[in-house]
Amino acid sequence: MHEEAITIKLTRDQAFVLSDSLHQVMLQSDDLEGIVHDRAVWSPICAISGTLDKTLSEIFMPGYGPRLETAKKRLRADLYGPADESTAPHQNTTDAPQAHQMQRGTAGNHGEGDQKP
Repeated sequence: MHEEAITIKLTRDQAFVLSDSLHQVMLQSDDLEGIVHDRAVWSPICAISGTLDKTLSEIFMPGYGPRLETAKKRLRADLYGPADESTAPHQNTTDAPQAHQMQRGTAGNHGEGDQKP
């Protein structure tokens, strides 16, 4: 059975940050088993990672680290507001109030929709 493909739209910043994160996760384990225990998840992870690697010129440009941090800063500010712009790299931002408002299935709309008043 051939399944219908799903298109996911990301901003360049989102794609760049996700690509880096997936690359780091995949480097931590030769076969992802230590990080992602369900082997069924490996296929979409590899597909997404490969597509991002083929699409993003940013991963081959000079100044990778500073550009990545700038993209992360913009995404944090977009998601959590300007007050979180000072978040240090590698700091967990999941304790921000807006993160608790997001529900599964509403990713990409910053918690809007599917929420009860």
